[in-house]
Amino acid sequence: MTRLRHERFGPKLLAKVFGLAFFAYLFLGFMLLPCLNTLASIFNTANASGERDPLAVIRFFFAGSMGSYVWNSLKLAVCLVVTVNIVGVSIVLLTEYFDIKGAGILRMGYMTTLIYSGVALVTGYLFLYDSNGILTTLLVNAFPGMDANWFSGFNAVLFTMTFACTSNHMLFLRNAIRGIDYNTVEAARNMGAKPFKVLWKVVFPTLIPTMFSLTVMTFITGLCAMSAPTLLGYDSINPEIVRLAGSSTADEAFPQARAALLSVILAMFTIILLTILSSYERKGHYLSVSKTKAKLQKQKITNPAANVLAHIYAYVLFIIYMIPVIMIIIFSFQTYGAIRMKKLDLGSWTLVNFFGSEDYQYLTSRGTYKTRKGSISGLFANEATLGGIKLSFILSAIAAALACVIVVVACNYIFKNRNKKSGTVLEYSLLFPWLLPTILICYSYRVYFNSEDVWYVGGNNLYYGEHVRLLIIIAYTVVKLPFSLRMIKAAFYAIDEELEDAARNLGASGLATFLKVKLPIILPSVLAVFALNFNALFTEYDMSATFASSYGTSYAMVIQSMCAEEGLYGYNVNASGRRCASTVFIMIVSGIILYLVYGVGARDLGERLEIRDRRRKRLERIQSRFKKRPTPKTDP
Repeated sequence: MTRLRHERFGPKLLAKVFGLAFFAYLFLGFMLLPCLNTLASIFNTANASGERDPLAVIRFFFAGSMGSYVWNSLKLAVCLVVTVNIVGVSIVLLTEYFDIKGAGILRMGYMTTLIYSGVALVTGYLFLYDSNGILTTLLVNAFPGMDANWFSGFNAVLFTMTFACTSNHMLFLRNAIRGIDYNTVEAARNMGAKPFKVLWKVVFPTLIPTMFSLTVMTFITGLCAMSAPTLLGYDSINPEIVRLAGSSTADEAFPQARAALLSVILAMFTIILLTILSSYERKGHYLSVSKTKAKLQKQKITNPAANVLAHIYAYVLFIIYMIPVIMIIIFSFQTYGAIRMKKLDLGSWTLVNFFGSEDYQYLTSRGTYKTRKGSISGLFANEATLGGIKLSFILSAIAAALACVIVVVACNYIFKNRNKKSGTVLEYSLLFPWLLPTILICYSYRVYFNSEDVWYVGGNNLYYGEHVRLLIIIAYTVVKLPFSLRMIKAAFYAIDEELEDAARNLGASGLATFLKVKLPIILPSVLAVFALNFNALFTEYDMSATFASSYGTSYAMVIQSMCAEEGLYGYNVNASGRRCASTVFIMIVSGIILYLVYGVGARDLGERLEIRDRRRKRLERIQSRFKKRPTPKTDP
């Protein structure tokens, strides 16, 4: 009896109580209370006489221009749903369903948006299509009546984001098409159905669940767009929230409350859409297939005219995707003069945009020449860019690791208590950040923790000085919890319960079982989630802009601002070249991570053994060739 009581009130119970209390502390302090504070701030505004007026901001919303930002975001989101689905579905069909020549090369071009996004992608398009961009200059020279400023506002944002947001189609819709049972397609063809009728009647119905999810996520992406509207001059919700967050009552009427109201409106749209998506997924949409599933074979387009048009369309899209990538890579090795004039000089190549520095001589207003030491500096020789890389690398790595650790511990608890309310509450608490737009979470942190009255953090102002870096890490971690949960939770389903029972029967403790049995099984998935989280956070801009300060300037913010004062007073001369080099660096880092996750990491044991066997046979052939060579005879 004493032993049973000791086990009931022993270290396990204390650890469980402490863990749940600590998680409740984190959830209330870093998820719930900041957002509730933002909601309350809307109704705490005061009028000109200092009297509290709860409806002042709402009246301002309907009387002022705030409604236009909501309308602009809604218009962008609706249009993106149409354009992204058209382009996204077509590129997947062209590379995975139809028999198109050069599909492998086309696929690589269409997937370039996976290795650079956000500010890096937008600046790449600006490099081509801006008023003095390469292609715009060529078009203006060919058509003198053309408006050089055509690439700005809504059209520019829609064009850029249409091609930037097809990444999810290449990841998820591609897998859905590959999972189609070819027996159903072949049966329809044998009954006399034409290829496009088979596509419409047989293939598309199996893709509806995936398409619905992609549509909702595309709508939310357009609604919460930040980088493209900011750089291309389009008035939408997120850039306005960031602008108002940095304003004061001396500049305009109650800016903080207006930012809070826009954040809440954005959250309402997001919650409604995710609720619709969850309700749709719970219904379950299944399609019966044959018992023996056959791998999908690519379909030939029998109509010659349609075949030619499909190939033309495929390669036009390929050019649109690849031109920014190719031009950025080429111009990253050009001199600052060639980059500034947007003219390719094949006789002049340099590595100064990446490494080293050079002096710059310029003519002053007095007619004399002045030299700036090291004004032309490379990506890895410039203090600003190097500092941004170091800061983003450290913050992203810490946040990505924290998200994985928290989710792994939580998933272990959820699976142990899957039939209890505590496990369900914990799971939904981790999914809570998915209900809110990123900008609302970050804005709430900025306002709530910009005070010394928050007892949750010991009365420290987390937005002041170097403390902002801790605030950024917390925001990064919280935002990545839902994605990490869904991915790592799926890995836990692969754990055989018999292994855990066997370890327990051998006398292993719960911690030993987790470390020696469960963790090795889920570790590849955890590392993949860590890599994807790091990849996304390393080039992140939206959250960093909300926490903008001299102590929290991330790599993406450096890229965005490095050209603002290019060449002013002889400083920062080759900012455009360094920006191109930065984009190339991002592509390399993202490409390596994606290869490790979706290349090496995605191979199962059979594929790895097959690759190892091929390498062994190749090595044996090489060795046999050297052995067959006769040794040359030497004269005595």
